[in-house]
Amino acid sequence: MKNIVYIATSLDGYIADKNDGLDWLPSPDSADFGFEAFIDSIDALVMGKNTFQTVLAYGGEWFYSKPVFVVSSSLKEIPKHLEEKVFLIQGTPTEITNLLRKEGFENLYIDGGLTVQNFLKEDVIDELIITTIPTLLGDGKPLFGKQEKQLQFKCIESKVINKMVQNHFIKER
Repeated sequence: MKNIVYIATSLDGYIADKNDGLDWLPSPDSADFGFEAFIDSIDALVMGKNTFQTVLAYGGEWFYSKPVFVVSSSLKEIPKHLEEKVFLIQGTPTEITNLLRKEGFENLYIDGGLTVQNFLKEDVIDELIITTIPTLLGDGKPLFGKQEKQLQFKCIESKVINKMVQNHFIKER
């Protein structure tokens, strides 16, 4: 049972530029970052409303093959074409984790800046897989927010992929 973050950041730690833009990210075709293998290893995704709306804005075929649970208290419905694939969920990160585990979802991919920060604040993130893009944005949406307490992770793998660095950390318990 794991909650795993798989995300890219700029060299200065941002997940989006100051206008919430992502055009600084390399195209998914530019290198094999292991994303497909990662998706195969998880049971479901938990993503924030803003990330969900960003993914929706890309249009086209729905990107995810696993169930997606969108954390939102303001969204009231999911687009009709995604009703069997995307579900609304509310609660604290601990409540969401416990509910989804009871439903049989063991390994969860946690995605979205605020969602990741909230899961970290409750100390329910087990692994971080962070690909650092060698671009300095100077401003934007940071991956990490203020923490009430220190969280200790250890790096179990670090690799260079097409001039980018991917680090895999696990939570020290």
